Amino acid sequence: MALLSQQLQRFLLTNFIDCPSFKSNSTRSTTSVPPTLKPRTRTCSGAIAIDAQSSPLADVAGVRWGSTSLQGPREEMEDDVVLRSDGLDGFSFAAVFDGHGGSASVKFLRDELYKECCTALQGGLLLTEKHFNTISDALQEAFQKADQKLLNWLELNGEDDESGSTATVILVGNDMMFVSHIGDSCVVLSRSGKVEVLSDPHRPYGSNKVSLQEIKRIREAGGWIVNGRICGDIAVSRAFGDQRFKTKKNEMLKKGVEEGRWTEKFVSRVKFNGDLVTASPDVFQVALGKDAEFVLLASDGLWDYINSSEAVDFVRNQLRQHGDVQLASEKLADAALDRRTQDNVSIVIADLGQTDWRNLPLQEQNFFLELGQAVATLGIVSLGVWMTTLLSS
Repeated sequence: MALLSQQLQRFLLTNFIDCPSFKSNSTRSTTSVPPTLKPRTRTCSGAIAIDAQSSPLADVAGVRWGSTSLQGPREEMEDDVVLRSDGLDGFSFAAVFDGHGGSASVKFLRDELYKECCTALQGGLLLTEKHFNTISDALQEAFQKADQKLLNWLELNGEDDESGSTATVILVGNDMMFVSHIGDSCVVLSRSGKVEVLSDPHRPYGSNKVSLQEIKRIREAGGWIVNGRICGDIAVSRAFGDQRFKTKKNEMLKKGVEEGRWTEKFVSRVKFNGDLVTASPDVFQVALGKDAEFVLLASDGLWDYINSSEAVDFVRNQLRQHGDVQLASEKLADAALDRRTQDNVSIVIADLGQTDWRNLPLQEQNFFLELGQAVATLGIVSLGVWMTTLLSS
């Protein structure tokens, strides 16, 4: 334990006192820039602004990174991407934040969550030991501490109580990845072109297992669901911030009565016994074998318009064509715009460096399947022509 404490102390002194990236800076770009990266800005048709990372992280052998954040048609940019290669002893840190009710929570969390993760994981020592339960507990602690700090900061600074943010974090090592996730962003893994969805959206609607669990938790805490929204308000059930669903629930009820959304009689029957929105993450461990090609992490501005299979196929085709993971992330963001996304879009792609994209053969087409589809199509067309002729005669 003495050696561990010395390592942790040295890590904290090096990274949290001397590192300028943790100093407050209200004019900071919306994209985190690790030491190995330089910012690049491009303008895209239909987008207000895009901040992209133009070079790969270098601490995990062979892994190449690309990321893009675009504002799209929204009036405000509430998404953010953070990539860090320092402080976690051979693991890279990547996160996508999706804010709501303003950008205050995201701006606070972009450095604070990384800092809490580094501290809880003891500078990466816990990651290298690979004891999952210990790592999961550490990430739970980091998320909870970051949330409490954010709530205190929002209260002290008089920020709007509607500000909040989801967050999905991936910690990528040479043969292992850890995911820590709250909200409705999503991370997927491509294994030889087959899609593995690694996270489930925390939303209080739908009939899937996760949604039903979220609905049950909210109701047990004294909340209710209206049209898939908590108290008829928010459509995500786990997030940082959101004071009105945590520390200001009674104030929320009073405001609702004043605005005519609820009656005094209705409010008198409400009994809260827990937070309606929580910052408790789902934590997963994923082995990265030889068939693992790339990881794709993105906010719901992508997933609400392009499904996981389409996105993975799109990225694979891009990497086959040019091998540029940064360009692939930008093109995928463009595709979301083409699908008329109405949200901010943030994307992170980690090419795990195990695939020879230049020599990767094209996927074999199923001749018999295509022949069957062609015959079926011809039969339908022929039937339509026959019925038209019969009716006109």
